Amino acid sequence: MSASRSNILFLMTDQHRTDTLGCYGNPCGISPNLDALAAYGTRFDRWYTPTAICTPARVSLLTGQAPFRHRVLANRERNVGYLEDLAPGSFTFVDALRRAGYNTGLVGKWHAGSDVDSHAAGFDGPDLPGDAWHNPVDAADYRAYLAEHDLPGYEISDRIRGSLPNGGEGNLLAARLHQPLEATFEHYLATRTIEQLEKYAEDAHRDEKPFFLQLNFFGPHLPYVLPDEYFDLIDPEQITLPKSIAETFQGKPTVQANYSAHWAFDTMPLEVTRKLVAVYWGYVALIDHEIGRVMEAMRGLGLIDSTAVFFTSDHGEFTGAHRLHDKGPAMYEDIYRTAGIMRMPGGVQGQVRDEFVSLLDCTATILDLAGLDPSPAMDSRSLVPLAHGAHPDWDEDIICEFHGHHFPYPQRMLRTTRYKLIVNPESVNELYDLQCDPDELLNIHDHPEMAEVRQALTTRLYQRLRERGDNFYHWMTTMFEVGGVDYDPTQSGLDDSTYARRSDSPQPAGS
Repeated sequence: MSASRSNILFLMTDQHRTDTLGCYGNPCGISPNLDALAAYGTRFDRWYTPTAICTPARVSLLTGQAPFRHRVLANRERNVGYLEDLAPGSFTFVDALRRAGYNTGLVGKWHAGSDVDSHAAGFDGPDLPGDAWHNPVDAADYRAYLAEHDLPGYEISDRIRGSLPNGGEGNLLAARLHQPLEATFEHYLATRTIEQLEKYAEDAHRDEKPFFLQLNFFGPHLPYVLPDEYFDLIDPEQITLPKSIAETFQGKPTVQANYSAHWAFDTMPLEVTRKLVAVYWGYVALIDHEIGRVMEAMRGLGLIDSTAVFFTSDHGEFTGAHRLHDKGPAMYEDIYRTAGIMRMPGGVQGQVRDEFVSLLDCTATILDLAGLDPSPAMDSRSLVPLAHGAHPDWDEDIICEFHGHHFPYPQRMLRTTRYKLIVNPESVNELYDLQCDPDELLNIHDHPEMAEVRQALTTRLYQRLRERGDNFYHWMTTMFEVGGVDYDPTQSGLDDSTYARRSDSPQPAGS
């Protein structure tokens, strides 16, 4: 296999907290296979999702475009009027790989469009519902797998849920699954991935035809539905609850307290929260076990030395942090910072990088590994040099965005080494000092002593949004001091007295 046309295995989870993995500090030894991947590759400590919501993040991976640019901004099941599919003719890395002679496969969760499913997008793989956000246990191919192996069907008990503000039952958060490990949807997905690997390995060895294969687990997204050995794997007494359990929402956008009520956090005792976190960690352990099966199959097929392997997730999960579950209109590290691990042939082993990188950057990296032009992935930058140990110039901050879930709710975030600024047009803005307050409990946006930092960060965010072409900056033009305005903010072209056309606008202070 040519070094310029690497095989690629892309492992992806959904709603996965970084702190569940041993290589990111979890003490319970539940992720030995992903820890080994990090030991033989590169672990990125500042890896962020472009937006903490499934469909927009996954479309960003497909296109290498930020959500504001591709405009698929919400999940179908909670669509609030945004586009549900990419515009016809949009660039995707899948099309580029197929034109270059790659086999391209996807096993598992698609959730990147409504009318366009994974097959229409150019992927081989089992026929699963394209818009499913949880394990589609009624899917025909899964039922056929159970029948083929004489395995029992889906059945649950020990449901965990709270009470909604209107008195109804809360969303299902976890349950005990009455199936053996071999019957779980996760085992099924790994089995189908191994079968696809075997087909692609034949082509790779016989015809030197490279492949891209993506395994997308539906978990550890809630509800956490696990068989006994994983439901009870972790003793809840081992769980140290996050400090942000003490969240009061004082000085925070009101929507956060509303979301806490929606997820019924306060209607469940802390003992239940401990059990939920324990079961969530058990879910991660189950997925890690299945990833181990796939990696062992890779070794058996002789593909290890010719295949680049990625691991990441679309976004994180609250799991009780900030008295929240799931994700939503709150740009905390719990859901925006994710794990990012990459092992490639010839790459440095066991290194840890602290550059700000993104799920978006996977698109250009995939194209680079295939020997293709990464420039069509316009908001993406190849991570190949970082994996090889180089130290190119790199942005010292990162932009993330959000557009709504259940209802429209626009947000923009600037994350620097020390600070995080969040602009919420509907509500109060947020500023956190992550050096002094890593749990993001104290909003210091309006503290007088933060005026200089706030001004520098606001100007930097404004300028970066303008450079990207993200029209959110228009809101900031009128609401913040952002230096000299060098365009007509009315966008009418009729009044040039409201702005100064000059090229010497003040530059932002460092942060």
